[in-house]
Amino acid sequence: MKNKKLILCLAITLFVCLIFSATAFAAGTGDVAGAIESTWKDASSQIKTVVNKVIFPAIDLILAVFFFAKLGTAYFDYRKSGQFEWTGPAILFACLIFTITAPTYIWIILGL
Repeated sequence: MKNKKLILCLAITLFVCLIFSATAFAAGTGDVAGAIESTWKDASSQIKTVVNKVIFPAIDLILAVFFFAKLGTAYFDYRKSGQFEWTGPAILFACLIFTITAPTYIWIILGL
């Protein structure tokens, strides 16, 4: 009974995949690489815009929150022990500077 349910479930899944899938063909010449390159050329500007306006600012926000939280905890540790630990805040600050300036040079590196 268990095997029948498993086979039925797999058959239904296969049937749904076959019904909703579409076969993609390259242009009449069969040039798959050319089709991929033209799709990339069309989509690269949209990808670049989304990364510059959404992804990098989100990463910057997360790193800024972590940086200030780590700076606060390092200060409270300093008040307790008298020794300020710079490693955590320095690493987070360096990462923050890296991601803030990344949109100016990342696209040159990637060739876009």
